Amino acid sequence: MSLAKIKSYMMPISMCIGAVGYNWFQHLSFCTPYLIAIMLFISYSKISWREIQITRMHLVLLAIQLVGSIGAYVLLNPLNPYIAQGAMICMLAPTATSAVVITGMLGGNMASLTSYSILCNVVVALVAPVFFSIIDVGSAHPTFIQSLISISQKVFLLLLLPLILAVVLDEYFYKIHKKVQEAQSLSFYLWSVALIIVTATTVKFIMAQDASNEFVLIGLALIALLICIFQFVAGRYFGRKYGDTVAGGQGLGQKNTILAIWMAQTYLNPISSIAPGAYVLWQNIINSYQVWRQMNRKQKKIA
Repeated sequence: MSLAKIKSYMMPISMCIGAVGYNWFQHLSFCTPYLIAIMLFISYSKISWREIQITRMHLVLLAIQLVGSIGAYVLLNPLNPYIAQGAMICMLAPTATSAVVITGMLGGNMASLTSYSILCNVVVALVAPVFFSIIDVGSAHPTFIQSLISISQKVFLLLLLPLILAVVLDEYFYKIHKKVQEAQSLSFYLWSVALIIVTATTVKFIMAQDASNEFVLIGLALIALLICIFQFVAGRYFGRKYGDTVAGGQGLGQKNTILAIWMAQTYLNPISSIAPGAYVLWQNIINSYQVWRQMNRKQKKIA
């Protein structure tokens, strides 16, 4: 089997490895934030900053993401606080770096999606600490300000520091920046390792639950499905209005689920991480269908 073929199946392979070996791999959970930061740094290093342009569509998508995450939490919290947290993190999570690749495969505007991905990551890094501090699911910090400062420090290091380092390298260390640009394939392997670890951590938490949480687990998986469909549909709808259908759909719908799972396990009740864990499955089913449909269209044109 070729390397390209193996890569196409790497997501389910990584998830299976993490699920089967969860007792071993969950001990590596401390590595996840470092893996995410390195992946973001490598991805940011390939971006041409002069091509980055923020459009009205990007602001609309961002508004849907932020307002939607608050709205989902407020509406669902009376039903179940864990489902509310899971819904919020599925909406709040920034766009996946891999969304640019899928956008290219679907014939979309990759530069536009790259611009939104950067805007989204920066804004989430700024607002997530506020959201998590307000929810306050049992933080050891006695005041809102202390909780906000503590979370801000961690999220800043994870999301903003890679961006700052990439910009500095681009401006002042050309040779090193070029080397990092040439190491894009490393990001894929780091992503695979991170997926193994977060899957193991999630499975370990599920196994520790008793039967009384069955309603919550099913509810988290279902709410992730509904939010996934909503975000892809809404993103494509507003993307179409601004002549950027594919980028709109992928920008709002395809999430950095590894980051979302880590944030849920770190700052919310860990059971809420089931929602972004299920979102991994739903978004990849939608992406697989979109890519399959696009390939069929190309084949018909050739015929």
